[in-house]
Amino acid sequence: MPRPARPTRPDEPARNDQPTRPDQPDRSDQPDRSDQPDQPGPTDQPGRTAPSDRPVLLVAGASSGIGAAVAARGTDGGARVAVCARRAGALRAVADACGATPYVADVTVRGEVDELVAAVVRDHGRLDGVVANAGTIRPGGLLDLSDEDWDATLRTNLTSVFLLARAALPHLAAARGAFVTVGSVAGLRAAAGASAYAASKAGAGMLTSVIAAEFGPHGVRANTVCPGWTRTEMADEEMREFTGGLSLDAAYAQATVLVPQRRAAAAEEVADAVLWLLGPRSSYVNGATLTVDGGLTSVDAGRVPFDFHVTPR
Repeated sequence: MPRPARPTRPDEPARNDQPTRPDQPDRSDQPDRSDQPDQPGPTDQPGRTAPSDRPVLLVAGASSGIGAAVAARGTDGGARVAVCARRAGALRAVADACGATPYVADVTVRGEVDELVAAVVRDHGRLDGVVANAGTIRPGGLLDLSDEDWDATLRTNLTSVFLLARAALPHLAAARGAFVTVGSVAGLRAAAGASAYAASKAGAGMLTSVIAAEFGPHGVRANTVCPGWTRTEMADEEMREFTGGLSLDAAYAQATVLVPQRRAAAAEEVADAVLWLLGPRSSYVNGATLTVDGGLTSVDAGRVPFDFHVTPR
């Protein structure tokens, strides 16, 4: 049996032995908004539902960026959201801002993932959706990337998806729920200097398709969202590293010069796609890869020199 979660303080470092949640009031008695159009999770009966019937979503990698946006959008839509990350302080801030329940855990460690899923089901009574969003990038060419960077990237971006799926799928099957992996267009198109990241994201997408094939007969849907450049804390760090003294706005403008919409996405735009795949309005979408990239992957790279709307560096 999983051990009861020990309360944590916002300034307390994450423990690595089990997922934990701060001692805070139960948010499940907030006014229900399950009749909103984009309500994630199953909605078998029209109108309002009791708090205990509201779907439960688990968002991994939710201390910032896309994960935090999914949590906020999910609670706005009436779901009960459990958020997970390793950084206790940042996670608590996200949870407090949107009314989610925080659990501190490392989703690259099997024991912690098993404890995490068990704790969410114990605390909320069910599990309707999982978002595998934990991610990292360690750039480097094939001859330069260290073994440590390769292993760390695959553990975070690929192994975590496997561990979350293995722990959550029996509960998702019971709820006829959904699993969404946050991949990347880097897993669909090759680029120099991102071998570990690209390989891990490509693998995560294929693993998600395998989940769809194996568990579709059990009522579970599994899909992948592949964002392009999205303005998040991690992307900001990349911009600062690779574009020298440019401002962030100028750096993003340069990085998205080939994007038909000529801008990066907001994290909320990706979150909306994730929640659509978790919800009933995508009930026959399974094993799909949805790009949220402003049209980038539709561009023919061989025709770029003939596009007079593109300004070279």
